[in-house]
Amino acid sequence: MNDSEIPYGDGRPVDVYLDLLRLQMDAEDYSRLLRAVTPVLKAIEEERLFMVDLTLDPGSDDELPQEVRDEAALVIATAVTGRLDNELVEIDVDEADPVRIVTDANTAADPVRLGEIADYVKERHRENQELRGIAEASGLPTDF
Repeated sequence: MNDSEIPYGDGRPVDVYLDLLRLQMDAEDYSRLLRAVTPVLKAIEEERLFMVDLTLDPGSDDELPQEVRDEAALVIATAVTGRLDNELVEIDVDEADPVRIVTDANTAADPVRLGEIADYVKERHRENQELRGIAEASGLPTDF
């Protein structure tokens, strides 16, 4: 176990991270964060993550400020990985807005690996556009 995985006291790393955020964020944003992540954290704990629908993308009815969305992604990553060294990075892709991803600190600092991830994201975007075209031509829903 390295320093990034060591929980504080008896708490899980995600609990430590939430405690730190509670101290750093204003109360309203922290409440928004908790409302966003609580169902996911509960699903992770109960091993039923497949049943949770979480959208941290802008445009949803309960749109969260970008800072809160970023922290929510980091909280969830901490819960999943058990690590406190997750980082959020933006990757530029050609035809769209930058993509935000959560990764470990080593990957975040590796431009070659980030380039590989960017290539993967670009390919997935291309495939999704192709599938949307097929779905649209077939009269099927395109909101995947």
